[in-house]
Amino acid sequence: MSDHCCHVPDNQANTANDPLWRKVLWFALATNLAMFFVEMAAGALAGSRALQADALDFLGDSANYAISLGVAGMALSWRSRAALVKGLTIFTFGFAVLGSAIWGLLHGSTPDPWAMTGIGTLALAVNVVVTIALFRFRSGDANMRSVWICSRNDAINNMLVIAAGFAVLWTGSRLPDLLVALVMAALGISGGWQVIRQARGELAGTARKTSQP
Repeated sequence: MSDHCCHVPDNQANTANDPLWRKVLWFALATNLAMFFVEMAAGALAGSRALQADALDFLGDSANYAISLGVAGMALSWRSRAALVKGLTIFTFGFAVLGSAIWGLLHGSTPDPWAMTGIGTLALAVNVVVTIALFRFRSGDANMRSVWICSRNDAINNMLVIAAGFAVLWTGSRLPDLLVALVMAALGISGGWQVIRQARGELAGTARKTSQP
């Protein structure tokens, strides 16, 4: 990775200390934690793997926002280490969702399509608001980028859940629900790897600067 990719401009460091960044993180943490409980309960009642996977994603995002709050304003090296942990978490979550989808393919039942579309729409509305709030921070350091990727993926996931709900209603099959869970797993694995790669680049850049006389 080039020095340019590893370099963090001064305006990014200033952004990390922005009080608005903390306020947005608190808002994202509260809304994501609330949606975890709502969507997990709905997913269990509706028998939807996609809803349950999305609920776990809300929980993982809540933890990520909490970590971001803890390192906000710290040195880049600490923010990059936190981002690396979050990237590994997102990456692992993707494989967990993949396993859940495979299990559902073998043992699951057809979910309630109305619950999928209704709760999916509510989750989408929440994530769109959070994503808009985070938009200005999307090009910051790896820590900020990990938050943006989480929110962006969530909005995409919600649209997929809604589409799967209509597909289940139309076909009477559980396969659309499982296919969406598989796509969500792929997004988690891909997004986690992006964060891991950028965080490692930032840490390498910081190490080179420290070693220079």
